[in-house]
Amino acid sequence: MGTLLSMTDHPGKTRHGSSQAPSTVWTGRATNRFQWLLAAVGAGCLALGIELAVDSAWSAGIAPLLMSVIGCVAAGLLILFGTLAFVHVAVRVDGDALEVRCGHAGLPRRRILLTHVVGADFAPKVTPRQWGGWGYRWRPDQGTAVVVRRGEGLVLLLGDGRTFTVTVDDAEAAVRFIRDRLHLPATGKTPGPSGT
Repeated sequence: MGTLLSMTDHPGKTRHGSSQAPSTVWTGRATNRFQWLLAAVGAGCLALGIELAVDSAWSAGIAPLLMSVIGCVAAGLLILFGTLAFVHVAVRVDGDALEVRCGHAGLPRRRILLTHVVGADFAPKVTPRQWGGWGYRWRPDQGTAVVVRRGEGLVLLLGDGRTFTVTVDDAEAAVRFIRDRLHLPATGKTPGPSGT
């Protein structure tokens, strides 16, 4: 759930006579519990590879058994680490940049300076199908995205014409926060790369 740190009753404005400062950081996250199921499948493949290596009779030939062990271990590690990296995403926006960290290790990570952002839009429905799956995605016709679940997302228009999309809870608040920082209009079309 997105939160504004040091939030006042009126984000972006201080009340008359109040010593509270407007919020300076927005944070949000999104989680996909389905990824845990896929991680369990990866752990199962890894366990099968280890079991084959330890308890199998090597009399059938070393090459087929070795290929099975390596295949199971490699598939298990790939599935396990590939899914755990996208169990959740954490987004942080401050006065300088938007930072996206994936999974428990915070990798992959993406940092976009707000000076490179010319627009921010709310996407009510981002789906893995639009991007060709979960994870860190790139499509030449759409740009780059971090998709950890189906639902709302934040879309940044960058100064070079590319876009960056991230699925995050309370994406509308993130859009308002970024537009406020960049002094962009609250509604309507965001300016293009040339500022027009």
